[in-house]
Amino acid sequence: MPAAAVEPRSFARDQHSISRKHISANALRVLYRLREAGFSGYLVGGAVRDLLIGREPKDFDVATDATPEQCRQLFRNCRLIGRRFRLAHVMFGPEIIEVATFRANAAGDPEEDSEHVSESGRILRDNVYGSIEDDAVRRDFTCNALYYTIEDFSVRDFVGGFEDCRDRVLRLIGDPETRYREDPVRMLRAARLSAKLDFSIEPGSEAPIRSLGHLLGEASNARLFDESQKLFLSGHGQASLAALQRLGLLAVIMPDVHAALTSDTSGLCQQMLERAMANTDQRVAEGKPVTPAYLFAALLWPVYAAGVQAMIAEGHALAVAEQRAADRAILRQCQHIAIPRRFSQQMEEIWFMQTRMQHRQRKRVMRLLAHPRFRAAYDFLELRASIVPQLADELAFWESMQGEQRDVVLDASGAPSGDGPRKPRRRRRKRTAASGG
Repeated sequence: MPAAAVEPRSFARDQHSISRKHISANALRVLYRLREAGFSGYLVGGAVRDLLIGREPKDFDVATDATPEQCRQLFRNCRLIGRRFRLAHVMFGPEIIEVATFRANAAGDPEEDSEHVSESGRILRDNVYGSIEDDAVRRDFTCNALYYTIEDFSVRDFVGGFEDCRDRVLRLIGDPETRYREDPVRMLRAARLSAKLDFSIEPGSEAPIRSLGHLLGEASNARLFDESQKLFLSGHGQASLAALQRLGLLAVIMPDVHAALTSDTSGLCQQMLERAMANTDQRVAEGKPVTPAYLFAALLWPVYAAGVQAMIAEGHALAVAEQRAADRAILRQCQHIAIPRRFSQQMEEIWFMQTRMQHRQRKRVMRLLAHPRFRAAYDFLELRASIVPQLADELAFWESMQGEQRDVVLDASGAPSGDGPRKPRRRRRKRTAASGG
């Protein structure tokens, strides 16, 4: 969509629900400082969208006609980042306000286009500055192309995002196939935002996804790991998994998982993954920590378990089968999503401990209880037991052993007794032999 074709509209303060008291004070400082310096500044993107639909934004982004270098001169607490997207980060302690200069699409000159766009249509570099109209039409979805200004507290809309927010519709700006080819990760963003916001994807924006999903192979596996964390570890993992399966994208980014789920006639694997996602969503809602290691261990468990069974059927020892199955499952997945070693190692420990937890010799039990990954392995066993009732006895045993271990620790510390604090033991003086004796 060319910028000249847009029809800018302004929604006054009495036509929307955005109030400054819901906006970060630091974001307002940035906006007022830009205005004082003679620049235009707007709150933009997800923050405006979330405020309009009654959600609390996590981040506040600003769009301006000031260049990144001018922003660095305005704010002493500013640093510039990025190559493809040159951005200014204004830091207020732990909070970072991201300031981006209005951008335009590189178009018109074939030689210029060839420098910015690959043969498949993917954008390679994007540091072409433009007007606010240019900036609006190059954004991905209409609901993310709304601009809030402190000049009159109005919302500026150039592409119909205001109505789409009201109707809870996710719509791509411009021709969907062209936009997906520019950046294939937009297909994952469509799945994630529809799950996160409970928006329906506009039919024209959804239709090309199944035929263009293979383009995600052009995206770096490191970038797909970052996107997978947003999909599964942001509090809407269960809905994101359902969206990926419905749009055919799980088969692209996790082909082995998709194959395992497809071949599982019992449906237990699907139930386990949905339960894992639901548990993770609940932990995020309660403010508890979550880790990619546990989640990827759950996602790849059907692949790993099938691999172990196949290796044992071929005559391999259990330990060898487990190690080879784990290596194969993780290595094949890393071709699509780059799982860092610090997480893949924890995944292996969680998997291997599922077998070790079947042994109940006291020495082995105490060794497992002291393992730094025991709690994650126990939670994983609890997840499996919620789907497979035959594991209930094993789960009860380890639950009782944890209680016994707590009692032993408390008894050793003397905390439960009512005799008051224990006196510190006197250290015996070490006797030394007399010199020359």
